[in-house]
Amino acid sequence: MTTIIERKIIIKTNNQLLIDALAESTHLSKQTLKSALDKGCVWLKTGKKTNRVRRIKKPLKIGDEVYIYFNEKILSSDPTQPTLLLDKKGYSIWFKPAGVFSQGSKWGDHCALTRLVEKKLDQPSFLVHRLDRATSGLMILAHSKTMARDFSKLFADRLIKKTYLAIVAANFPVDKVSLDGDIDKKHALSHVTKLAENQEKSLLNVRIETGRKHQIRKHLKSFGFPIVGDRLYGTAQKNHPEDLQLQAVNLVFKCPIDQQPIDITLPESDQLKL
Repeated sequence: MTTIIERKIIIKTNNQLLIDALAESTHLSKQTLKSALDKGCVWLKTGKKTNRVRRIKKPLKIGDEVYIYFNEKILSSDPTQPTLLLDKKGYSIWFKPAGVFSQGSKWGDHCALTRLVEKKLDQPSFLVHRLDRATSGLMILAHSKTMARDFSKLFADRLIKKTYLAIVAANFPVDKVSLDGDIDKKHALSHVTKLAENQEKSLLNVRIETGRKHQIRKHLKSFGFPIVGDRLYGTAQKNHPEDLQLQAVNLVFKCPIDQQPIDITLPESDQLKL
């Protein structure tokens, strides 16, 4: 049976160590708690601020509130490691494998790209855009708040071009089509080009001009060709047990550090194929 603990602990003694407070309240071993802390499922509220905390010997004060969100199944997950493709010091670009989250949740962050990169580079990582957990591909991470703001503006101003590969079931009926159905009452535009097909599937290149949530998945579903493996918007999983066949393969933008053009494509060996 999976152990799940979701608990609020109010500290009543000054200078009590975090690891001791958790052990008293949860009866988990200190070795288990040390691992849980490192994996990001413990939070500390001091005053009005609530932040993730990892220091096992952090001294606490009376009135501090500790929150633990311990899920044995989640914490036992072993993430596939991301691959560094470009390091500009102020930011970096990575290949995020399918199954890796963009960022963590209250239940932990050890399977999140931001945390995995922080540990690899030994510097803070800030999310500036997202890919769904099931989607693989290129992601940019900023390594300072200033750089995060710069990239957030580039994305908001649509100055970063994003291209994806998607595999759909059956033969896609046209070579090119632009899909512009609104998403969440906001304009959305996707340009789709068929690259290849066989008797069962079609490989598509999809360039998006907007970045609405699940934009490509929703547009292709509305066109009658949901992505293979899409368990949210498609029914193809009944015949195709694969994971979601969607991948971010190209990013084009002007580097906010030196203003030089960046045009980065996922190596062909890692790209989706029929």
